[in-house]
This record gives sequence, structure tokens and C-alpha cells, in this order.
Amino acid sequence: MSGPLLDGKTAVITGGAQGLGLAIATLFVAEGARVVLGDINGDAAAEAAAALGGSDVAVGAACDVSAMADIDSLLKTAIDTFGSLDVMVNNAGITRDATMRKMTEEQFDQVITVHLRGTWNGTRQAAGIMRENGGGTIVNMSSISGKIGNLGQTNYSAAKAGIVGLTKAAAKEVAYQGVRINAIQPGLIRTAMTEAMPQAAWDSKLADIPMGRAGEPDEVAKVALFLASDLSSYMTGTVLEVTGGRHM
Repeated sequence: MSGPLLDGKTAVITGGAQGLGLAIATLFVAEGARVVLGDINGDAAAEAAAALGGSDVAVGAACDVSAMADIDSLLKTAIDTFGSLDVMVNNAGITRDATMRKMTEEQFDQVITVHLRGTWNGTRQAAGIMRENGGGTIVNMSSISGKIGNLGQTNYSAAKAGIVGLTKAAAKEVAYQGVRINAIQPGLIRTAMTEAMPQAAWDSKLADIPMGRAGEPDEVAKVALFLASDLSSYMTGTVLEVTGGRHM
């Protein structure tokens, strides 16, 4: 393929103010997309959008993905500002880690609500717009935790496993209408959140990776670009692991 992979496309990215979301947005802009960054921290989203090139290519807005009205507003911003909705990346997430014995119901519900219901909200509303407009692509961010389960993350692992099932079921519903929905399962990726973990925990995870290193945010972004673009035109309902071979 010649030219930018997302030339003329509009992408909405939740959790877009930092980490994986910002890395995805940065690569998408480099590949010709206009992006709308949604984040629970609206000021941070606006600052990130300004750094990406300002209102001609990026805008930021406050968005609580667990609130359907916020998702609707974010998608409307994309259409009103850039004229279309072509790509949706459901990336927003939180952690509330604790062993099952110590985890509160509130901690469990918070993570399930943001990750699983938030992804359902984004997938549902974006797919509704895309199928009316002849197609689009949705990328949902799961995690290797949803495949293998992590100690102290019964809430997070359950939510990320649920995103896989949601992705596959939703993909079956809308494939014939030109909407493709796929998921990514990152492993140990070098972000502010993972680098804050104790050194012993980091070393333990690193020892399980055949490639012998952590991944970088742009390595996840490249997979998101592949799934968002026509390079993956005959793929839907798939789950791609970005783990350096961990837990093969």
C-alpha cells in the first residue's frame, strides 16, 4: 500500500492522554489520521491533543467511558469536528489491585465498569454509527492478564477476558455491515504504570519473556495501526498478543 495508512480517517481513542492511548494517537496522526482523544482528565487530553498538532489534527475532551452519554458526546465531537468516525480504539482503563481476600466489592466493580462496560459502551455506539456509514474498524484493548490471570487482579483479569468475548460476539453481529472489531492483548509494556511496580515484580515478569525485554508503547501502537487500517481488511474477531512471546 502507498501513502499514509489512515489518510483522511478520523479515529477516537479513549484513555488517550497518556501511555498506550497517546502512543496510538501519535502513530495514527503520523499515518494521516485526525484523532479525538477522550480521557477522564479532560485537561490532560486537551494538552495531549495540542502537542499532537492542535485542532487541525487532534482534539481532546473529558470522557468517562462508563457513562454512555460521555461516549456519545465524544463520538459526536469526532463527527462534528472532522466529519466522520472511521476508527474507534477502546483503550481506557484503571487498576485496583488486591488479593481476592482483601479486594472490596467497590474495587471489583470499578475495574469491571471502566474496562468491560466502558469497552461495551464504546463498541456499541461506534458500531452503530459505522454500520450506518458503510463500515469502520474498532480496536479493543484487552491484556495478557485476560488469558492467564494475574495474582491480585481478579477484577482486571476478569474484565480483560470479558473484552475478548465481547469483541468476538460483537464482531459476528456487525461483520456483514462492514464493521471490523479486533482486540489486542499486550504483555509487559514499559509505561509509567508498569515502571512503578517493585523491582522484584518487574524482574519476575521479565524472566518469563522469551525475547528478554519489555515492550515499548509504540510496539502496541503499530499493532493497533495494523488492525485499524486496510492491512487487516480480512480480519475480524481476532485477538493479537503483543507480549514478546510471554505465555505462548
